[in-house]
Amino acid sequence: MEYRRLGRTELRVSEIGFGTWGIGGGMWRGAKDQESLRALHEAADLGVNFFDTALVYGNGHSEKLVGRFLRKRRERIYVATKVPPKNGLWPARPGIPLEEVFPEDHVLRSAERSLRNLGLETIDLLQFHVWNDEWLDGGDWYAPIERLKREGKIRFFGVSINDHQPENALQLIRTGLVDTVQVIFNIFDQSPAERLFPLCLERDIGVIVRVPFDEGALTGKVTAGTVFPEGDFRKVYFRGDRKQQVEVRVEKLRAFLGSLAQTLPELALRFCLSWDAVSTVIPGMRKVAHVRANCAVSDGRRLAPEVLQELSAHAWNKNFYL
Repeated sequence: MEYRRLGRTELRVSEIGFGTWGIGGGMWRGAKDQESLRALHEAADLGVNFFDTALVYGNGHSEKLVGRFLRKRRERIYVATKVPPKNGLWPARPGIPLEEVFPEDHVLRSAERSLRNLGLETIDLLQFHVWNDEWLDGGDWYAPIERLKREGKIRFFGVSINDHQPENALQLIRTGLVDTVQVIFNIFDQSPAERLFPLCLERDIGVIVRVPFDEGALTGKVTAGTVFPEGDFRKVYFRGDRKQQVEVRVEKLRAFLGSLAQTLPELALRFCLSWDAVSTVIPGMRKVAHVRANCAVSDGRRLAPEVLQELSAHAWNKNFYL
């Protein structure tokens, strides 16, 4: 496993992290706790030391599973979690005041719940689960973060940027008050590379890449005939003719397979890891086999600039979350 600096935090985190939305259940069907725990332990055995969760994942179930896993480990593992918006809206809506989304008492209560779920005294990285740069001109959004840091309950602070809105945190980064940003970045959505990544490099901000497989689209396993179970988030994400659109675009990416990458998931991860601004990539993993395949990509090899240039032609301006 290769390790990278998480920006100015100076934490050395595994470049392949572990995204735990799927193991929380809820919107993802098929997760089994024992299988999820085996995947968590396999990841740690292979050198993964960064695990990203959220209070809302399975209504705390994901955090509790991570807590059970942590109690069995002895090595230093870094945990990031997130405060959900009080109004329950993803992404953050323009024009809605900060007081309706992250009031101080809500942030403090959420952090305490996460600490209990995880069984920790200190959370390494606490993130707001949505963000809107409009709030910088609103209330004192940073007061609860300062208090939690002062009380030793969190070490660092970050935000999870709204889906496909990488420029919505540029002003926040310039304030110097944020340590990390979490953002969607993959072969289809390459927009963070335009302005967000250069600014993060300039200000030494850690970048956590989420959704490297575009919720499964870039694995090559989503075809026109794919059927997702009722209640599964992906049934909505890939509704209508979206599966057909994905199949056509992903098929064109197979031309890159060979010496660059053996599989589409490997190509997707290598793409993300080939950018200097990226600190860690957090694919969702629920099975040991997926953990092993994803961790194997951490071998120090990057795609050449000319390959990244060729892949830029495969960017796709879409938002399947809407």
